[in-house]
Amino acid sequence: MNLLFLTLGNMDNVHERGIYSDLVREIARRGIQIYVVYPGERRTSLKTEFTDIGNIHLLKVKTGNITKTNLIEKGISTLMIERQYLKAAKKFFSNLSFDLVLYSTPPITFSAIVQYYKKQGSKSYLMLKDIFPQNAVDINMIKPNGMIWRYFREKEKKLYKVSDTIGCMSKGNMNYLLNHNSFINREKVEIFPNAIEPVEMKNDEMIDAGVLEKYEIPQDSILFIYGGNLGKPQGIDFLLQVADHFHQVENGFLLIVGSGTEYDRIKDHLKTFHHKNVRLIHSLPKKEYNFLLKKAEVGLIFLDPRFTIPNIPSRLTAYMEHSLPVLAATDKNTDLKTILADSKSGFWSESGDLESFIEHARIFANNSNLRNEMGKNGRNYLEEYYDIKKTIQILLKHC
Repeated sequence: MNLLFLTLGNMDNVHERGIYSDLVREIARRGIQIYVVYPGERRTSLKTEFTDIGNIHLLKVKTGNITKTNLIEKGISTLMIERQYLKAAKKFFSNLSFDLVLYSTPPITFSAIVQYYKKQGSKSYLMLKDIFPQNAVDINMIKPNGMIWRYFREKEKKLYKVSDTIGCMSKGNMNYLLNHNSFINREKVEIFPNAIEPVEMKNDEMIDAGVLEKYEIPQDSILFIYGGNLGKPQGIDFLLQVADHFHQVENGFLLIVGSGTEYDRIKDHLKTFHHKNVRLIHSLPKKEYNFLLKKAEVGLIFLDPRFTIPNIPSRLTAYMEHSLPVLAATDKNTDLKTILADSKSGFWSESGDLESFIEHARIFANNSNLRNEMGKNGRNYLEEYYDIKKTIQILLKHC
């Protein structure tokens, strides 16, 4: 069996942990030949390259810069990527047929390449991770009903129509999709959550302590960690409010790790106010970040309060894997709050409700038994519902 996977994720190290790399490895373990097409951005790649690693076949296509660049270059590169992927796939996979074409959003511009392989008999599966352009409208990056919106809305519809099956991250995500796209047949939509390959977390006290010392984090503090993208979708205004008031959390230490368009803004803000119990670190190698997760006591999630789309950030699975209770501040539309309540693995506050967020942080800081209990609950929930070994069955039944 052959499966084609189109992604914007960096797959240079397919053995690295992550929702897409874990998915690829699990498919390969099932004896399936999986062909992965992913971008080699201009800043790092000189040419298109093809590599075989057992059942995993990697086609790195030279593209424009998609990440860590301005909106104009990102937009142009995203629009060009479909043609670049299709050209490379035709060249390197000319003698192959695929049982299933798998792809995720972003981007929403893969309809032509999906249609090309459907005409050859492939089935198609969309992993819906991002509902664009509405998410950009929500945070005022695109004008509703404007020319840009209309262009991408048509692209979005084409992608939904060409997809035989659409896998949504959560029930709320699925209901939103169906309620706002009446042309979609409900029968072809299902829940396919973010999932990983859970591994046992072993502590190395010497190494872990050294990481805390390196970043000047007090050994006896209660470490609250946020790790991930630092952009407009994360609701940075509220994150900065939390930083300004985190001194109210006795013995609490707020660590922010990541990169993105708002990183410099956060850096300048923290430099101005000199918070003693808040630290900002630029994105780290995965291994070192995982050492920090091992020493953390609480995992944080932030989303902009204006979102109307139920988003489920992938960092939730990383926190659950490390048995970290979760403290989330998001829009009121996401069903993340329902997931936290059902799993008994954390607290939720609406983004902007500073009093509620700080109170929840205080509760965590003052109750180690609660932290441990909620952390274990999250790990158990991960193993039950977000283990790629189990969720992969949802996908493979369509092959």
